[in-house]
Amino acid sequence: MKPIVPFISTLPKQQIKHWIKALSKKMPKEKIVNFSEVKKSEYKNIKLAIVANPKPDDVNKLNNLVWIQSIWAGVERLVSRFKDDQIKIVRLIDPEMSRTMSEAVLSWVLYLHRDMPLYKAQQNRSIWKENFYIKPSHKTVGFLGLGQLGKLAALKILNNGFNVCGWSRTKKNIKKIKCFTGEQGLKKMLKMTDILVCLIPLTKKTKYLLNYKKLSYLKKGASIINFARGPIIKTIDLVKHLNSGNIKHAVLDVFEKEPLPKEHVLWKHPRVTILPHISANTDYETATLIVANNIKNYRRSEKIPKFINTLKGY
Repeated sequence: MKPIVPFISTLPKQQIKHWIKALSKKMPKEKIVNFSEVKKSEYKNIKLAIVANPKPDDVNKLNNLVWIQSIWAGVERLVSRFKDDQIKIVRLIDPEMSRTMSEAVLSWVLYLHRDMPLYKAQQNRSIWKENFYIKPSHKTVGFLGLGQLGKLAALKILNNGFNVCGWSRTKKNIKKIKCFTGEQGLKKMLKMTDILVCLIPLTKKTKYLLNYKKLSYLKKGASIINFARGPIIKTIDLVKHLNSGNIKHAVLDVFEKEPLPKEHVLWKHPRVTILPHISANTDYETATLIVANNIKNYRRSEKIPKFINTLKGY
């Protein structure tokens, strides 16, 4: 009899069906089912579950659950909810996601570097004007976060001729990239940055890390790309810096509330580009293969894949 692996999610029904079908194809020896189809009498036999934005109450119904496999890289909501539980949380670590993210970072760094927002504004006013060009070698791109996603993206930017620096909570050593840590290190990094890329996990210590004071450390006229999580930046403080011109432009792909409410001030702000959380979507093919391998290895050895340190939040 195949062991039951519930898929616990608040995604739309069609997406849930798609995930279950893709996962089942990779794991023919497992019975992957929507959690709503699991009988109460079967709860006690379930040791692992696959999740995507699950309802905490649903997860809590599985009293003998040992670990959960997230199909997302970001797991801050899971960590905050199950911090004191014995359930181990395994995030998705997918090289394809890192590649996609580095591609997005390069695209939008170049968008800002080549003054695309300015040329769009000129077009709207029928202005034909060539603006002064600055070489990549004369600009510094700073990274907030140098983990798996941040490091690969930083190296891609470095390979495109920019100066690159970065800050992380733990010390890093990356060839040709100036790495900083600590409070003073963050200040130094921000002061030398022309374009700031946020790729740091959201934890209690990084929530609103970029407040009015920290944003003021950036070079006057610097720009920001946030591909991490919305609460890394305090929105009201960002808007103040955008209004004053201290920050030239912000490309935002993540927000505290998603979808971004239609009445939100950011939608129509002339110095903001809004993206619908698309910088690095999960790839069905590679993600399901990684999840399948994690579960196969667990069945074989009963060893849980690398899981989140709930005290750190990542």
